[in-house]
Amino acid sequence: MTADDSFGRLDDDDYPAYTMGRAAEILGTTPGFLRAIGEARLITPLRSEGGHRRYSRYQLRIAARARELVDQGTPVEAACRIVILEDQLEEAQRINAEYRRAAESANPTATA
Repeated sequence: MTADDSFGRLDDDDYPAYTMGRAAEILGTTPGFLRAIGEARLITPLRSEGGHRRYSRYQLRIAARARELVDQGTPVEAACRIVILEDQLEEAQRINAEYRRAAESANPTATA
């Protein structure tokens, strides 16, 4: 099972948030790794009422991708930049697909 199979993007009000220890356990890593990717500004943990760090499922999916790259020998800082760019590319492709569908439905005779 890949990280993308187990973690999905959910609405902010809909997801559970995991403590740093539980998040590290889910990822099969250490809290130090989560701190490192936080310092590289890949993810910013949420804060509970007591001030404890908590991580969403979406953040865990992002962290899991960074962990894959680090395990392959990519430095943490570079892995975080790669994951950010991949996420931006995915979003851009989604927006482009929506735009194309809207354009095609508005003008069904003009197909490219």
